[in-house]
This record gives sequence, structure tokens and C-alpha cells, in this order.
Amino acid sequence: MKKLVSCVLIGVLLSGWALLGTGCGTDRDDDRPRIALVMKSLANEFFKTMEDGAKAHQQEHSDRYNLIAVGIRDEQDDARQISDVELMIAQGVQAIVIAPADSQTLVSVSQRAQEAGIVVINIDNKLDEDVMAQRNVKIPFVGPDNRKGARLAGEYLAQHLSPGDQVAIIEGAPNAFNGIQRRLGFEDAIEAAGLNLVASQSGQWETDRANQVASAIITEHPEVKALLCANDSMALGAVAALRSAGKIGDILIVGFDNIQAVQQLILQGDILCTVDQYADQLAIFGIEYALSILEDGSAILEDKETAVDLVTADMLQ
Repeated sequence: MKKLVSCVLIGVLLSGWALLGTGCGTDRDDDRPRIALVMKSLANEFFKTMEDGAKAHQQEHSDRYNLIAVGIRDEQDDARQISDVELMIAQGVQAIVIAPADSQTLVSVSQRAQEAGIVVINIDNKLDEDVMAQRNVKIPFVGPDNRKGARLAGEYLAQHLSPGDQVAIIEGAPNAFNGIQRRLGFEDAIEAAGLNLVASQSGQWETDRANQVASAIITEHPEVKALLCANDSMALGAVAALRSAGKIGDILIVGFDNIQAVQQLILQGDILCTVDQYADQLAIFGIEYALSILEDGSAILEDKETAVDLVTADMLQ
């Protein structure tokens, strides 16, 4: 009876989670390591693609490890994500691969996981180096150079504009390292091309919020020629704002993440380009790194850069 009650309670805690190869029914004699993939919002297609890629990898390598995949509902709910990590610590997983909602607040709980003997790998959004230095903790990052990726998109945009043209940036969350890096990459390209940056505001990674921000920008700056969005969810919000204003085709939109919904809009000409950081592979890179550390305790904890590429209509055809 106690075991049944325990399973029910865990089931409630894991509401909205995707579980594979683990849970109340796991054989306690199973010596395969349990790896937890802790993501941001699964409402964002990018992280759903990441989850699907991780699941497929586990199925192909079911003899090597069990997978627990979890995503928060709200992109900014770092408190819930901290609770998710704490639960993984309590469950005694062997490794955590985390895409943190906030680069600063997730350092502490990630450190607690390390201190509990859990291998921690940081993917997608890099944990804050200054905060880690203050806490004397090293957590390796596996992921792309977001500044380089954003610069690629900004340079492609510049080929379709003229020096002096007005552009605006819709940023990600202000405390997210990848959001900051993407803004800087956009700014690098804007400055190099001699474009005029008239606004830069946060859309908090969310479609609805970006819709509001884009609407405000095009109202305040009617001559703006382009909106550079730090992720594709916000690019979708910008498209909706331009449709409502009757300005689709008049203002160029740049995204970042290469989700399927945006690919179709690129082919239609509603979005100029996006950037692919290979969501379906990103978690796999982290999982494989965690497995290598579990298999070789002497492995050096170092960052590993992954690919990032520009995606245009020509490339999708």
C-alpha cells in the first residue's frame, strides 16, 4: 500500500512530464544509469523537438541508460525548474542534462546536484560564469555559439537592406545567457552594416508577448524595415502583429531556432530567415557527454561547442 501511495504522489508531481524507461515500475536491479533531461517550456516547439530527439536516442540505446524528460509550462518559471532539479536529486538520478530557464538562479541547485554526486551537463542556455566562479563550481556547457548564430542571421538580413534603414530587436529573457548573446550578435551585424537600431525590447521568449512588443514598435517607428527576433516563437508573434497591421511583406522578420512552423513561413516569404541549432540533437550531445563522464570518471569537464547554421528559403526548397 505504501508503494502504491508513493507512486500516486510521484505521478502528481510528474504531471506534464514525459517519462521514458523509469518511474514507479522500474526494476531496482536495473543497473543502467538514469539520466534526467530538464528543459524549458514544452509549449515551445524547440523543446518539444529536443524531447523527441532525446526519446528516440534512448530507444536506440536502451541498453545504455534510462531517460526522464521534464519541461516546465512557463518559459520563465525558474522556480518550478528548480523544484524539478530538486526532485531529480531526491530520486537519485546519475546525471542531469539541463537547459536552464535562468542562467543565474539555476546555478545553485545545479551545484547541489553535483555535490550529491550527480553528473550535471548544461545545454542550450549557458549558466552564468560569474555566478559559477563565485560559488567555485564548474558545470560544462554543450551548445552553440549563440552570438555567432545571430550574427549570421543579421548579416543575411543586411543584404536585403540599405545603410541607415531602421531595424528593431525583440530580445529574449534579460537574464538568459543565450538571449543576451543573440542580442549582441544581432547588434554586431547591425553595426557592421550601418543599419539604424531604433528599438530593442524583451519579448520574454513568448509569442503573445512578442506580438505586443512588435505592435508597439511598428506603431512608434512606422519606418522600421526589420524585426530581429531572438527565437522563433517570438518571430511568430511578430508575424501576427504585422498581419494585423497589414504590413506583412513590408517589414522583414528574422528568427532563431528553425522550428517547423517558421520553416513554412520562410517558404511563404513572411519570415526572411532563422538559425538552426539542431534542437533534436542538442539534448543528445548532452546525454552522450554525461554518459562518457559516467563511464570514465577521469573525464575533464570542459565546454563543447556545437553547430549553428543559417536557414533561408533557398535552403528549404
